[in-house]
Amino acid sequence: MDLSFEKLKSMVVFAQVVEQGTLSGAAKRIGLSRAVVSYHIKKLEAQLGIKLINRSTRTLSLTEAGRDYYQHCSVIAEQASAANQQIENLKNNPTGLLKITCPVNVGLQTIVPALNEFRHRYPNIELDIMLTDEVVNIIKEGIDLAIRGAPLSDSGLQATKLSTLKTCLCGSPEYFKKHPKPQHPTDLNQHQWVIYKLTSGTLELTKGTRSFSIEMKGNIQTNNAAARTAFVEGGHGLGRIPIYDANPKIKQGSLISVLDDYVMKDINVYGVFPPGAAESKKLRLLIDFLKSYFVKSTLLNPL
Repeated sequence: MDLSFEKLKSMVVFAQVVEQGTLSGAAKRIGLSRAVVSYHIKKLEAQLGIKLINRSTRTLSLTEAGRDYYQHCSVIAEQASAANQQIENLKNNPTGLLKITCPVNVGLQTIVPALNEFRHRYPNIELDIMLTDEVVNIIKEGIDLAIRGAPLSDSGLQATKLSTLKTCLCGSPEYFKKHPKPQHPTDLNQHQWVIYKLTSGTLELTKGTRSFSIEMKGNIQTNNAAARTAFVEGGHGLGRIPIYDANPKIKQGSLISVLDDYVMKDINVYGVFPPGAAESKKLRLLIDFLKSYFVKSTLLNPL
């Protein structure tokens, strides 16, 4: 016999009638009218082809079949109640696993420290973090949140802006011993670049109403941001490096920034997730936490 949603509903209603002792009590308990409760009982008996309840003007009593059937219906009602209670618990004390992917360097420098704090605040949430500079198929890999530095190209996914990364142009002291420091954007055409392949090869700089477009050319290309910075430190060319990565190295003297009075377009950082995933309490908590964390971070927003 097929078990439809309507029949499941009738079984839960029947269990409530037994437990409350009256049709009116069951109706009040589950938020239905007495007439609807009576309809479910009659329909259930008709479908089963057997009487479940003996009715009189004042009392209800179960038939033998009704007593046996109630045992099964009560289990269904209890399981449904337990499932709803578990969801309520998740709302107040979120648990479960979050799978996150992000680029290696920004992950190590900014996301991992943020997740460290997040985990202390929500110790019942498990984290599975995939650090890779490759674009991961979110749906195929079961990813809850991907950190990306570009707008969506797949309209089947959803995204929210988490933060903004500022960048600067840097070279090493060793490089500038061999090449003059650029004083103007047009000087950049004479320099070697360490190219990060996951971003545009064109550099846009502005100052006031003037703008300049520079094609970055060089003998070293990489898809890894940390490797890009290491090659720049090694004296192989200039590089456009995020402030969070460049500032510590500028302070220690392994990098020198140039053309600081020119403005480059900021890099927006997005959290990308599957459609409907934002309904997850734990994912909403993580997204809100990351936004707040990045606003306060001195790495991303140096004083």
